[in-house]
Amino acid sequence: MSSRLALVLAAAVLFSACRAKEITSLDRKEAANIVSEAEFAATLKDWNRAEGLYVKAAALCPDEGGTWVALGVVRMRLHNAPGAREAYKSGLSAFRDEIEREPANPTPVIRAASVLVLLGRVDEAHAVVAKAYAKNPEDRELRRFVEMKAVDRMAADPGLKEVSP
Repeated sequence: MSSRLALVLAAAVLFSACRAKEITSLDRKEAANIVSEAEFAATLKDWNRAEGLYVKAAALCPDEGGTWVALGVVRMRLHNAPGAREAYKSGLSAFRDEIEREPANPTPVIRAASVLVLLGRVDEAHAVVAKAYAKNPEDRELRRFVEMKAVDRMAADPGLKEVSP
């Protein structure tokens, strides 16, 4: 009987942890301040400090894809490719959620495509952009992105290798 109770309690704890914590405006402001400090640390090439700060900011606002991507870049500077890959995947997830919430907004589409290129998934990046462009062919930013073959240009950029896991 006590093992069954322990199992039920463990399940309750797991299910309660699955619920997403609501992000308050105070959380967003605090995360923005932390990101600013992390960017300064990165400017000084204090990668360890920048990493810790980006981790804090991402914990406060896990829906901010840009913070995850910056964390991935810093982790690549620290030669932590597996950690960078995980951060990039979290950023990609945040951008995909944003695409679902705001399908007419081209910015998360372009950012998701950029992260996919970083992860070496160029075909998938093309597909994400093509799908969004098919839904919003009148969007000038997406049209310009497609016409400039931006995904292929990113993939061909030799500087990308430095931050790709």
